[in-house]
Amino acid sequence: MAATNRAVTFLGPYKLEIQDRGYPKLADPKGKKIEHAVILKLITTNICGSDLHIYHGRFAAPSGMQLGHENTGEVVEVGSHVERIKVGDIVSVPFNVACGTCRNCKERHTDVCLNANEELGFCGAYGFNLGGWQGGQAEYMMVPWADFQLLKFPDKEQAIEKIRDLTLLSDILPTGYHGCVEARVGTGSTVYIAGAGPVGRCAAASAHLLGASCIIVGDHNKARRDLVKNAGYEVVDPSSSTPIPDQIEKILGNGSRWVDAAVDCVGLECHGYGPDGSGKNEEEAVLNTLMEVIKPAGAMGIPGVYTNLDPGAPNELNKKGFMALGFPAAWVKSPSFTAGQCPVMHYNRELMMAILWDRLPYLTGLLNTEVIPLERAVEAYQSFHDGSAKKYVIDPHNTTRLASSSGTR
Repeated sequence: MAATNRAVTFLGPYKLEIQDRGYPKLADPKGKKIEHAVILKLITTNICGSDLHIYHGRFAAPSGMQLGHENTGEVVEVGSHVERIKVGDIVSVPFNVACGTCRNCKERHTDVCLNANEELGFCGAYGFNLGGWQGGQAEYMMVPWADFQLLKFPDKEQAIEKIRDLTLLSDILPTGYHGCVEARVGTGSTVYIAGAGPVGRCAAASAHLLGASCIIVGDHNKARRDLVKNAGYEVVDPSSSTPIPDQIEKILGNGSRWVDAAVDCVGLECHGYGPDGSGKNEEEAVLNTLMEVIKPAGAMGIPGVYTNLDPGAPNELNKKGFMALGFPAAWVKSPSFTAGQCPVMHYNRELMMAILWDRLPYLTGLLNTEVIPLERAVEAYQSFHDGSAKKYVIDPHNTTRLASSSGTR
Protein backbone atom coordinates (compact mmCIF):
# COMPACT_ATOMS: atom_id res chain seq x y z
CA MET A 1 0.00 0.00 0.00
CA ALA A 2 1.27 3.44 -0.97
CA ALA A 3 1.86 5.93 1.81
CA THR A 4 0.69 8.94 -0.21
CA ASN A 5 -1.76 9.81 -2.96
CA ARG A 6 -1.09 13.05 -4.82
CA ALA A 7 -4.20 14.42 -6.50
CA VAL A 8 -5.47 17.50 -8.37
CA THR A 9 -7.55 19.32 -5.76
CA PHE A 10 -10.11 22.06 -6.41
CA LEU A 11 -9.80 24.99 -3.97
CA GLY A 12 -12.05 27.48 -5.75
CA PRO A 13 -12.47 29.04 -9.22
CA TYR A 14 -9.11 29.07 -11.02
CA LYS A 15 -7.41 27.63 -7.91
CA LEU A 16 -6.00 24.11 -8.09
CA GLU A 17 -3.24 22.37 -6.17
CA ILE A 18 -1.54 18.99 -6.23
CA GLN A 19 -2.16 17.76 -2.69
CA ASP A 20 -1.55 14.53 -0.82
CA ARG A 21 -5.08 13.21 -0.26
CA GLY A 22 -4.07 9.97 1.41
CA TYR A 23 -4.34 6.46 0.03
CA PRO A 24 -8.03 5.73 -0.66
CA LYS A 25 -10.08 3.36 1.44
CA LEU A 26 -12.78 0.87 0.49
CA ALA A 27 -15.45 3.22 1.80
CA ASP A 28 -18.33 5.29 0.40
CA PRO A 29 -18.34 9.13 0.53
CA LYS A 30 -19.77 9.02 4.08
CA GLY A 31 -17.03 6.69 5.29
CA LYS A 32 -19.07 3.48 5.38
CA LYS A 33 -16.93 0.45 4.53
CA ILE A 34 -17.87 -1.20 1.24
CA GLU A 35 -16.59 -4.53 -0.06
CA HIS A 36 -17.87 -4.22 -3.64
CA ALA A 37 -15.11 -1.70 -4.43
CA VAL A 38 -11.56 -1.77 -5.74
CA ILE A 39 -8.53 0.51 -5.59
CA LEU A 40 -6.92 1.52 -8.88
CA LYS A 41 -3.41 2.68 -9.60
CA LEU A 42 -4.10 5.28 -12.29
CA ILE A 43 -2.47 4.73 -15.68
CA THR A 44 -4.13 7.65 -17.45
CA THR A 45 -6.58 10.29 -16.25
CA ASN A 46 -7.71 12.98 -18.67
CA ILE A 47 -8.59 16.65 -18.33
CA CYS A 48 -12.09 17.22 -19.74
CA GLY A 49 -14.05 20.27 -20.81
CA SER A 50 -16.43 19.48 -17.96
CA ASP A 51 -13.49 19.87 -15.59
CA LEU A 52 -13.08 23.37 -17.00
CA HIS A 53 -16.68 24.18 -16.02
CA ILE A 54 -15.67 23.42 -12.42
CA TYR A 55 -12.33 25.23 -12.79
CA HIS A 56 -14.18 28.33 -14.03
CA GLY A 57 -16.64 28.23 -11.15
CA ARG A 58 -19.52 27.47 -13.52
CA PHE A 59 -20.45 24.09 -12.02
CA ALA A 60 -20.70 24.47 -8.26
CA ALA A 61 -18.25 22.27 -6.35
CA PRO A 62 -16.89 22.23 -2.79
CA SER A 63 -13.37 23.36 -1.97
CA GLY A 64 -11.17 20.33 -1.38
CA MET A 65 -12.86 18.16 -4.01
CA GLN A 66 -10.57 15.82 -5.92
CA LEU A 67 -11.01 16.31 -9.68
CA GLY A 68 -11.02 13.82 -12.53
CA HIS A 69 -13.72 11.66 -14.11
CA GLU A 70 -11.89 10.21 -17.16
CA ASN A 71 -9.94 7.38 -15.57
CA THR A 72 -8.08 4.26 -16.65
CA GLY A 73 -6.04 2.18 -14.24
CA GLU A 74 -4.63 -1.06 -12.92
CA VAL A 75 -6.45 -2.84 -10.10
CA VAL A 76 -4.21 -3.08 -7.02
CA GLU A 77 -6.75 -3.98 -4.29
CA VAL A 78 -10.18 -5.64 -4.34
CA GLY A 79 -12.97 -5.84 -1.78
CA SER A 80 -14.14 -9.23 -0.50
CA HIS A 81 -17.39 -9.03 -2.52
CA VAL A 82 -15.62 -8.45 -5.84
CA GLU A 83 -15.68 -11.71 -7.82
CA ARG A 84 -14.74 -11.03 -11.44
CA ILE A 85 -12.33 -8.11 -11.41
CA LYS A 86 -8.85 -9.21 -10.30
CA VAL A 87 -5.67 -7.54 -9.08
CA GLY A 88 -3.56 -6.72 -12.12
CA ASP A 89 -6.49 -6.09 -14.49
CA ILE A 90 -6.28 -2.91 -16.58
CA VAL A 91 -9.70 -1.29 -16.72
CA SER A 92 -11.60 1.73 -17.99
CA VAL A 93 -13.81 3.51 -15.46
CA PRO A 94 -17.10 4.94 -16.80
CA PHE A 95 -17.46 8.43 -15.38
CA ASN A 96 -21.03 7.65 -14.27
CA VAL A 97 -21.10 6.02 -10.83
CA ALA A 98 -23.65 3.22 -11.11
CA CYS A 99 -24.77 0.43 -8.78
CA GLY A 100 -26.04 -2.09 -11.33
CA THR A 101 -29.08 -3.09 -9.28
CA CYS A 102 -31.53 -0.18 -9.41
CA ARG A 103 -34.27 0.08 -12.02
CA ASN A 104 -32.40 2.64 -14.11
CA CYS A 105 -29.15 0.66 -14.18
CA LYS A 106 -31.03 -2.49 -15.20
CA GLU A 107 -32.53 -0.49 -18.07
CA ARG A 108 -28.98 0.68 -19.02
CA HIS A 109 -29.57 4.25 -17.87
CA THR A 110 -26.39 4.26 -15.79
CA ASP A 111 -26.19 8.05 -16.17
CA VAL A 112 -29.05 8.36 -13.68
CA CYS A 113 -28.37 5.55 -11.21
CA LEU A 114 -30.79 5.82 -8.30
CA ASN A 115 -28.26 4.75 -5.65
CA ALA A 116 -25.14 6.76 -6.53
CA ASN A 117 -26.19 10.19 -5.24
CA GLU A 118 -28.02 10.18 -1.92
CA GLU A 119 -28.58 13.96 -1.87
CA LEU A 120 -30.07 14.31 -5.36
CA GLY A 121 -31.64 10.86 -5.51
CA PHE A 122 -30.05 10.04 -8.89
CA CYS A 123 -26.94 10.72 -11.01
CA GLY A 124 -23.50 10.13 -9.52
CA ALA A 125 -20.13 10.95 -11.08
CA TYR A 126 -16.49 11.01 -10.03
CA GLY A 127 -14.88 14.38 -9.47
CA PHE A 128 -18.14 16.33 -9.66
CA ASN A 129 -20.43 17.63 -6.96
CA LEU A 130 -22.60 14.59 -7.71
CA GLY A 131 -22.65 12.13 -4.85
CA GLY A 132 -19.34 12.95 -3.19
CA TRP A 133 -17.28 10.43 -5.18
CA GLN A 134 -13.67 11.62 -5.37
CA GLY A 135 -12.07 11.96 -8.79
CA GLY A 136 -9.13 10.17 -10.32
CA GLN A 137 -6.68 12.89 -11.33
CA ALA A 138 -4.48 11.26 -8.76
CA GLU A 139 -2.09 8.39 -8.19
CA TYR A 140 -4.85 6.12 -6.80
CA MET A 141 -8.64 6.08 -6.65
CA MET A 142 -11.48 3.98 -5.27
CA VAL A 143 -14.19 2.60 -7.58
CA PRO A 144 -17.40 1.15 -6.07
CA TRP A 145 -19.60 -1.60 -7.58
CA ALA A 146 -16.51 -2.74 -9.45
CA ASP A 147 -17.82 -5.96 -10.98
CA PHE A 148 -20.64 -4.07 -12.65
CA GLN A 149 -18.87 -0.86 -13.61
CA LEU A 150 -15.38 -1.65 -14.82
CA LEU A 151 -14.52 -2.44 -18.44
CA LYS A 152 -11.55 -4.82 -18.48
CA PHE A 153 -9.15 -4.62 -21.42
CA PRO A 154 -8.48 -8.08 -22.89
CA ASP A 155 -4.70 -7.74 -23.22
CA LYS A 156 -2.42 -5.59 -21.06
CA GLU A 157 0.29 -4.98 -23.65
CA GLN A 158 -2.23 -4.08 -26.31
CA ALA A 159 -3.97 -1.73 -23.87
CA ILE A 160 -0.78 0.24 -23.24
CA GLU A 161 0.02 0.26 -26.96
CA LYS A 162 -3.37 1.79 -27.78
CA ILE A 163 -3.75 3.82 -24.60
CA ARG A 164 -4.06 7.21 -26.38
CA ASP A 165 -7.38 6.03 -27.82
CA LEU A 166 -8.52 3.62 -25.09
CA THR A 167 -8.23 6.36 -22.45
CA LEU A 168 -11.11 8.13 -24.23
CA LEU A 169 -13.55 5.31 -23.34
CA SER A 170 -14.19 6.62 -19.83
CA ASP A 171 -16.14 9.61 -21.16
CA ILE A 172 -15.59 11.64 -24.28
CA LEU A 173 -15.67 8.99 -27.00
CA PRO A 174 -18.89 7.40 -25.69
CA THR A 175 -20.25 10.92 -25.04
CA GLY A 176 -19.59 12.06 -28.61
CA TYR A 177 -21.00 8.79 -29.92
CA HIS A 178 -24.07 9.10 -27.68
CA GLY A 179 -24.74 12.60 -28.99
CA CYS A 180 -24.67 11.26 -32.55
CA VAL A 181 -26.85 8.24 -31.74
CA GLU A 182 -29.46 10.43 -30.04
CA ALA A 183 -29.35 12.75 -33.07
CA ARG A 184 -30.07 9.67 -35.22
CA VAL A 185 -26.87 9.93 -37.25
CA GLY A 186 -26.67 7.08 -39.74
CA THR A 187 -25.52 6.13 -43.21
CA GLY A 188 -25.60 9.18 -45.47
CA SER A 189 -26.63 11.65 -42.75
CA THR A 190 -25.61 15.29 -42.81
CA VAL A 191 -24.69 16.43 -39.31
CA TYR A 192 -23.77 19.69 -37.58
CA ILE A 193 -21.64 19.40 -34.43
CA ALA A 194 -21.32 22.50 -32.26
CA GLY A 195 -17.88 22.58 -30.67
CA ALA A 196 -14.47 21.35 -31.86
CA GLY A 197 -13.07 20.65 -28.43
CA PRO A 198 -12.16 17.04 -27.54
CA VAL A 199 -15.82 15.97 -27.17
CA GLY A 200 -16.79 17.61 -30.45
CA ARG A 201 -13.86 15.95 -32.20
CA CYS A 202 -14.93 12.60 -30.74
CA ALA A 203 -18.45 13.31 -32.03
CA ALA A 204 -17.02 13.94 -35.51
CA ALA A 205 -15.12 10.65 -35.34
CA SER A 206 -18.30 8.94 -34.16
CA ALA A 207 -20.36 10.40 -37.00
CA HIS A 208 -17.69 9.08 -39.37
CA LEU A 209 -17.92 5.61 -37.78
CA LEU A 210 -21.72 5.71 -38.05
CA GLY A 211 -21.57 6.46 -41.77
CA ALA A 212 -22.47 10.15 -41.99
CA SER A 213 -21.87 11.77 -45.37
CA CYS A 214 -21.22 15.43 -44.57
CA ILE A 215 -19.84 16.18 -41.08
CA ILE A 216 -19.78 19.90 -40.23
CA VAL A 217 -18.15 21.18 -37.02
CA GLY A 218 -18.40 24.72 -35.69
CA ASP A 219 -15.99 26.43 -33.30
CA HIS A 220 -14.64 29.92 -32.60
CA ASN A 221 -11.12 28.49 -32.12
CA LYS A 222 -9.17 28.35 -35.40
CA ALA A 223 -6.59 25.83 -34.16
CA ARG A 224 -9.38 23.42 -33.25
CA ARG A 225 -11.15 24.01 -36.57
CA ASP A 226 -7.86 23.26 -38.35
CA LEU A 227 -7.60 19.88 -36.60
CA VAL A 228 -11.09 19.02 -37.79
CA LYS A 229 -10.46 20.28 -41.32
CA ASN A 230 -7.21 18.34 -41.58
CA ALA A 231 -9.10 15.17 -40.60
CA GLY A 232 -11.32 15.60 -43.65
CA TYR A 233 -14.44 17.15 -42.14
CA GLU A 234 -16.13 20.48 -42.90
CA VAL A 235 -15.97 23.49 -40.58
CA VAL A 236 -17.90 26.67 -39.91
CA ASP A 237 -16.84 29.72 -37.91
CA PRO A 238 -19.42 31.02 -35.40
CA SER A 239 -17.46 34.27 -35.02
CA SER A 240 -17.93 35.10 -38.72
CA SER A 241 -20.37 37.78 -39.78
CA THR A 242 -21.95 35.12 -42.01
CA PRO A 243 -24.66 33.28 -40.03
CA ILE A 244 -24.18 29.56 -39.38
CA PRO A 245 -27.16 28.52 -41.58
CA ASP A 246 -25.67 30.46 -44.52
CA GLN A 247 -22.29 28.77 -43.99
CA ILE A 248 -24.00 25.36 -43.88
CA GLU A 249 -25.93 26.13 -47.06
CA LYS A 250 -22.69 26.96 -48.87
CA ILE A 251 -21.09 23.68 -47.75
CA LEU A 252 -24.05 21.48 -48.67
CA GLY A 253 -24.36 23.18 -52.07
CA ASN A 254 -27.94 22.04 -52.66
CA GLY A 255 -29.81 25.12 -51.53
CA SER A 256 -30.59 23.61 -48.13
CA ARG A 257 -29.81 25.32 -44.83
CA TRP A 258 -30.81 22.25 -42.84
CA VAL A 259 -28.93 19.18 -41.65
CA ASP A 260 -30.36 15.77 -40.75
CA ALA A 261 -28.82 15.70 -37.28
CA ALA A 262 -27.27 18.16 -34.82
CA VAL A 263 -25.14 17.66 -31.70
CA ASP A 264 -24.28 20.09 -28.88
CA CYS A 265 -20.74 19.45 -27.63
CA VAL A 266 -20.29 22.82 -25.94
CA GLY A 267 -22.81 23.35 -23.15
CA LEU A 268 -23.32 26.28 -20.83
CA GLU A 269 -20.10 28.18 -21.60
CA CYS A 270 -20.89 28.65 -25.30
CA HIS A 271 -20.35 32.03 -26.91
CA GLY A 272 -22.59 34.13 -29.08
CA TYR A 273 -22.31 34.62 -32.83
CA GLY A 274 -20.71 37.08 -35.19
CA PRO A 275 -17.80 39.46 -34.51
CA ASP A 276 -19.71 41.16 -31.68
CA GLY A 277 -21.10 38.08 -29.94
CA SER A 278 -18.13 35.74 -30.16
CA GLY A 279 -16.45 37.16 -27.06
CA LYS A 280 -19.51 36.86 -24.83
CA ASN A 281 -21.01 33.87 -23.05
CA GLU A 282 -24.60 33.25 -24.18
CA GLU A 283 -25.84 30.00 -22.65
CA GLU A 284 -28.69 29.59 -25.12
CA ALA A 285 -26.66 30.26 -28.28
CA VAL A 286 -25.85 26.68 -29.33
CA LEU A 287 -29.28 25.24 -28.53
CA ASN A 288 -31.04 27.98 -30.46
CA THR A 289 -28.74 27.42 -33.44
CA LEU A 290 -29.32 23.66 -33.40
CA MET A 291 -33.08 24.24 -33.48
CA GLU A 292 -32.59 26.60 -36.42
CA VAL A 293 -30.42 24.33 -38.58
CA ILE A 294 -32.09 20.96 -37.90
CA LYS A 295 -34.44 19.75 -40.62
CA PRO A 296 -38.15 19.34 -39.91
CA ALA A 297 -38.58 16.10 -37.93
CA GLY A 298 -34.82 16.05 -37.29
CA ALA A 299 -33.13 15.13 -34.03
CA MET A 300 -30.65 16.77 -31.68
CA GLY A 301 -28.25 15.12 -29.23
CA ILE A 302 -27.33 17.39 -26.32
CA PRO A 303 -24.52 15.92 -24.19
CA GLY A 304 -23.11 19.42 -23.55
CA VAL A 305 -23.29 20.20 -19.82
CA TYR A 306 -25.96 22.52 -18.40
CA THR A 307 -26.78 23.06 -14.74
CA ASN A 308 -29.00 25.09 -12.43
CA LEU A 309 -26.01 25.35 -10.07
CA ASP A 310 -24.12 27.97 -12.09
CA PRO A 311 -22.94 30.83 -9.87
CA GLY A 312 -20.97 32.37 -12.76
CA ALA A 313 -23.85 32.48 -15.27
CA PRO A 314 -23.87 35.57 -17.53
CA ASN A 315 -27.31 36.89 -16.47
CA GLU A 316 -29.90 36.58 -13.74
CA LEU A 317 -32.17 34.32 -15.79
CA ASN A 318 -29.37 31.78 -16.26
CA LYS A 319 -28.33 32.04 -12.60
CA LYS A 320 -31.85 30.94 -11.66
CA GLY A 321 -31.52 27.87 -13.86
CA PHE A 322 -33.58 29.17 -16.82
CA MET A 323 -32.75 29.89 -20.45
CA ALA A 324 -34.21 32.08 -23.23
CA LEU A 325 -34.81 29.36 -25.79
CA GLY A 326 -36.39 29.91 -29.19
CA PHE A 327 -38.52 26.81 -28.75
CA PRO A 328 -41.86 28.26 -29.94
CA ALA A 329 -40.47 28.90 -33.42
CA ALA A 330 -38.88 25.42 -33.51
CA TRP A 331 -41.96 23.58 -32.27
CA VAL A 332 -43.64 23.52 -35.69
CA LYS A 333 -40.62 21.62 -37.12
CA SER A 334 -41.48 18.62 -34.88
CA PRO A 335 -37.90 18.25 -33.63
CA SER A 336 -36.79 15.73 -31.05
CA PHE A 337 -33.89 16.01 -28.67
CA THR A 338 -32.21 14.04 -25.91
CA ALA A 339 -30.17 15.82 -23.26
CA GLY A 340 -28.11 14.71 -20.28
CA GLN A 341 -25.04 12.72 -19.43
CA CYS A 342 -23.98 9.82 -21.62
CA PRO A 343 -24.65 6.35 -20.16
CA VAL A 344 -21.08 5.27 -20.86
CA MET A 345 -21.68 1.55 -20.29
CA HIS A 346 -24.21 1.59 -23.14
CA TYR A 347 -21.37 2.10 -25.62
CA ASN A 348 -17.91 1.57 -24.12
CA ARG A 349 -17.38 -2.12 -24.86
CA GLU A 350 -18.38 -1.76 -28.52
CA LEU A 351 -16.16 1.29 -28.95
CA MET A 352 -13.29 -0.56 -27.25
CA MET A 353 -13.61 -3.30 -29.85
CA ALA A 354 -13.66 -0.73 -32.65
CA ILE A 355 -10.38 0.69 -31.34
CA LEU A 356 -8.73 -2.70 -30.79
CA TRP A 357 -9.63 -3.76 -34.35
CA ASP A 358 -8.42 -0.46 -35.83
CA ARG A 359 -11.83 0.74 -37.00
CA LEU A 360 -11.10 4.28 -35.75
CA PRO A 361 -7.67 4.97 -37.28
CA TYR A 362 -8.46 8.69 -37.58
CA LEU A 363 -9.09 9.14 -33.84
CA THR A 364 -5.51 9.62 -32.59
CA GLY A 365 -4.61 12.49 -34.91
CA LEU A 366 -7.98 14.16 -34.49
CA LEU A 367 -7.70 14.24 -30.69
CA ASN A 368 -4.13 15.63 -30.70
CA THR A 369 -3.34 14.05 -27.33
CA GLU A 370 -0.44 15.14 -25.14
CA VAL A 371 0.45 12.86 -22.23
CA ILE A 372 1.82 14.75 -19.22
CA PRO A 373 3.03 13.93 -15.69
CA LEU A 374 0.84 14.76 -12.71
CA GLU A 375 3.15 17.64 -11.83
CA ARG A 376 2.03 19.51 -14.96
CA ALA A 377 -1.71 19.11 -14.41
CA VAL A 378 -2.36 22.61 -13.02
CA GLU A 379 -0.40 24.15 -15.89
CA ALA A 380 -2.40 22.06 -18.38
CA TYR A 381 -5.70 23.33 -16.95
CA GLN A 382 -4.56 26.88 -17.67
CA SER A 383 -3.46 25.94 -21.18
CA PHE A 384 -6.81 24.24 -21.87
CA HIS A 385 -8.59 27.33 -20.52
CA ASP A 386 -6.52 29.48 -22.90
CA GLY A 387 -7.85 27.51 -25.87
CA SER A 388 -5.25 24.82 -26.51
CA ALA A 389 -6.25 22.38 -29.24
CA LYS A 390 -4.67 19.50 -27.33
CA LYS A 391 -6.32 16.77 -25.28
CA TYR A 392 -4.36 16.54 -22.04
CA VAL A 393 -3.89 13.08 -20.54
CA ILE A 394 -2.18 12.75 -17.15
CA ASP A 395 0.03 9.70 -16.51
CA PRO A 396 0.71 9.87 -12.74
CA HIS A 397 3.21 6.99 -12.60
CA ASN A 398 4.76 7.29 -16.10
CA THR A 399 3.31 3.85 -16.86
CA THR A 400 2.89 4.65 -20.55
CA ARG A 401 6.38 6.16 -20.96
CA LEU A 402 4.69 8.84 -23.07
CA ALA A 403 4.60 11.72 -20.59
CA SER A 404 6.18 14.96 -21.73
CA SER A 405 8.02 17.01 -19.10
CA SER A 406 8.22 20.15 -21.25
CA GLY A 407 5.77 23.04 -20.87
CA THR A 408 2.32 23.05 -22.46
CA ARG A 409 1.52 25.20 -25.46
